[in-house]
Amino acid sequence: MADSLNCDLKSLSPLQLFERVTEQGEKVRALKAGKAPKDEIDAAVRMLLSLKLSYKTTTGQDYQAGLPPRDLVLINNGTTKEEDEDFVDPWNVQTSNAKGVDYDKLIVRFGSSKIDTDLINRIERATGKKPHHFLRRGIFFSHRDMDQILDAYENKKSFYLYTGRGPSSQAMHVGHLVPILFTKWLQEVFDVPLVIQLTDDEKYLWKDLTTEKAYEYAKENAKDIIACGFDINKTFIFSDLDYLGSSTGFYKNIVKVQKHVTFNQVKGIFGFTDSDCIGKISFPAIQAAPSFSSSFPQIFNGKENIQCLIPCAIDQDPYFRMTRDVAPRIGQPKPALLHSIFFPALQGAQTKMSASDPNSSVFLTDTPKQIKTKINKHAFSGGRDTIEEHRKYGGNCDVDVSFMYLTFFLEDDDRLEQLKQAYTSGELLTGELKKVLIETLQPLIAAHQERRKQVTDEMVKKFMTPRKLAFEF
Repeated sequence: MADSLNCDLKSLSPLQLFERVTEQGEKVRALKAGKAPKDEIDAAVRMLLSLKLSYKTTTGQDYQAGLPPRDLVLINNGTTKEEDEDFVDPWNVQTSNAKGVDYDKLIVRFGSSKIDTDLINRIERATGKKPHHFLRRGIFFSHRDMDQILDAYENKKSFYLYTGRGPSSQAMHVGHLVPILFTKWLQEVFDVPLVIQLTDDEKYLWKDLTTEKAYEYAKENAKDIIACGFDINKTFIFSDLDYLGSSTGFYKNIVKVQKHVTFNQVKGIFGFTDSDCIGKISFPAIQAAPSFSSSFPQIFNGKENIQCLIPCAIDQDPYFRMTRDVAPRIGQPKPALLHSIFFPALQGAQTKMSASDPNSSVFLTDTPKQIKTKINKHAFSGGRDTIEEHRKYGGNCDVDVSFMYLTFFLEDDDRLEQLKQAYTSGELLTGELKKVLIETLQPLIAAHQERRKQVTDEMVKKFMTPRKLAFEF
C-alpha cells in the first residue's frame, strides 16, 4: 500500500504535490475540529507527513502553506536549461521558441488539467450548443474544476462568471477580445450572471499613470467590452477604484484574503521584492475577491456559496492558485478556471503583445489602411526566403503569425484547414495568407467600431452601477 502511494506521488508534478499537501492539511483540520476518533486523526496526520516528505524530496523545499513552488522553475523533469527558457508571470511572457510557449509543459508546471475531447463533448451535451471554436482549436486549453461547474449546472445549481481587464491604455487590441468573446459565449450558453473587473488600481500601481487617467481608461475599455454585445440585465462591470468604496462585501473579502496570505507568500508567488510598494503587495487580494459571490451582495442576495468560473489567459493563474488556497480557510468555494493560450505579438510568438507598443498588434481603433500596413510590414512569416523555395518546401504554420491570428478569428474550420494545407504545401504564398488575414480583420474591427459608437457614457454608467441582475438567488 505504501509502495503504491509512493509510486503514485512520484508521478505528480511539484504543484500537484503542493495541492495534495494542502488538501490533506485541510482534512486534518476538519477531523480535529469535528472531534473525529483519535486513530482516524493519527492516520490522516501520518498521510500529511508522508506527503510533506515527498514534496520536499521532489522540490528541495519545505512545504509552506499558500506558497506554491516557483512557477518558473521546472524541477526534476530532465530538461536542459536551453530547453527551459519559457518565462511566464502575470506581467511578462517570453520564450526562445518561435512556436511560442510550450503549453503542455505549462500545464505540468502549473498543475492544471488539459481540456480534452471528453470535456468539450460534455460542455456540448450540457449546453446543447456547438462548442466555441476557441475550445475546438485548443485556444482555451487548460482548466481547474470545470467538471465541478458542469456537475453543478447539470444538477440545476447556479454559478457565475468573472473575468477582467487591466486598463493600461485607451485602446484595446484584438488579443484583449479573446477572453471577452469567450466569456460572452459562456454567458449565453449557460445563462448565468457575469462580473467584469477593471483593475484600474493595478495599472496605477504598476504604470506611470494618475488615478484619474487609470479610471478614464477603465471607462473607455468598458465601452469596448460593452460593444461586444453583453446583456446589461445580466452583466455588472466595475472599476476597482470606484466599486471598492461602495461595497462592504467586496472589502470584507479583500481583508479576509489579506489576513491569510503572508508577505513571504506573495514574494514567492509573484516575485515581489522588498523595494516594491505595499500597494503591489496587497493587490493580489483585490483580484481574488471577485471570486467570491459575497463580494456582490446586490447580485447574489448575500449568498456566499455560489461557485465562480473564471475564463482568463494562463498568465493570470498565479492569482487564482493563491485564491484557491485561501478560499477554504475563509469558508468560500474555490473558483474554477478556464485558461487560454497567449495571443502572439505581430513580431512573433516569443512574447505577448503590449498595449504600449502600437506595432505589436492590431488595435480596435485601427483603420483598414493601418490594419493592412501593420500585417504586411510586421506580421512574422513562416514562409521561405524565396518564392522558389516556398513553392518547393512550403510554409510553417506553427510559427506564422498571420496563420495564428486566423486560428483566433476565422470561424470556418474547413476554410482554416484548407489554408493550412495550401500554405504548408507551398501553394499559398505568405503575401496571400496575409491578405486573407487582412480581409478577415478589417470587417471585424470596422463592425466593432460601429457598435462602439453606439455606446454612450450613460450606458457605461448603467453597466457600472451596482444593482440586482436578472437572476434570483
